[in-house]
Amino acid sequence: MVAVSQKAAGRFAPSPTGPLHLGSLIAALGSYLLARQSGLRWLLRIDDLDRPRVVAGAASEILQRLEDLGFEWDEDPVWQSRRYARYAEVLQQLKKQKLVYPCSCSRREILASAPHAGEEGPVYPGTCRNGPAGQRQQLAWRLRTHSRPICFHDRFYADQQQVLEAEVGDFVLFRADGLFAYQLATVVDDMDTGVTQVVRGADLLGSTARQIYLYHCLQQPIPSYLHLPLLLGGDGEKISKRQGDTGIVSRENAPEMMWLALVFLGQCLPPELLGAPAPDLLHWALESFQPELIRPCNRPLAALRAGL
Repeated sequence: MVAVSQKAAGRFAPSPTGPLHLGSLIAALGSYLLARQSGLRWLLRIDDLDRPRVVAGAASEILQRLEDLGFEWDEDPVWQSRRYARYAEVLQQLKKQKLVYPCSCSRREILASAPHAGEEGPVYPGTCRNGPAGQRQQLAWRLRTHSRPICFHDRFYADQQQVLEAEVGDFVLFRADGLFAYQLATVVDDMDTGVTQVVRGADLLGSTARQIYLYHCLQQPIPSYLHLPLLLGGDGEKISKRQGDTGIVSRENAPEMMWLALVFLGQCLPPELLGAPAPDLLHWALESFQPELIRPCNRPLAALRAGL
């Protein structure tokens, strides 16, 4: 069994692929307020696992911006790029349990043989379950799934269910390019740091059943999950760093961005706080936050700025 911290916590896990933007601030704010309201520690994790996408200096900028906004975290940030040995240890444990297997299928082969496409791409048909059968020399490692539904309750999106074998297939924990997959890393990190409350954007709702299943495989307690609605760009897609400077949080616009994030989360701020420094808005939220006002409804940035 793996040693796990017993001190309960929530967390925020930004990816340093660019500066902090309003969508990420909403996730940080939701996780921070819900953790503090529940009497939990609040932790930071830097999700710099996907090295080709990491932008130099972005992590330091994100940390500085969070400090400017008034956030306080309870332990030093965890950096995924420094935890490869730990991920390898857990993968080895799963190998000993015979829960994972090597896969030599290329993406082209998977697309050609997949029975159908799920929400996040083609469903893996289990081609390599009985030994590598693809053409690729580099091997990935996949976790065996089953046909029993994975059920969980989300605080904002209610009851959820997914049959992994039919809707996802056996999924990758270690990639053929030598990188550990997000699903493995995030579960191991949350497990090791005692995270009991996961608050994040609704774009990750589809990953939750896979992570719960991995917790089952590792015989570890499962955290609660709370997925926040998404902030949308002008194209109707989730706002992100790839959309230029739209929604980027700076030192100069920090009060506006904090105000918008709180309004997005359904909070009714008193007019006298308009224009107040961002840390003052955060302090007000710590005293007055009402999570029941959050509605699972994605909203465009333009409408939010227009006060709609």
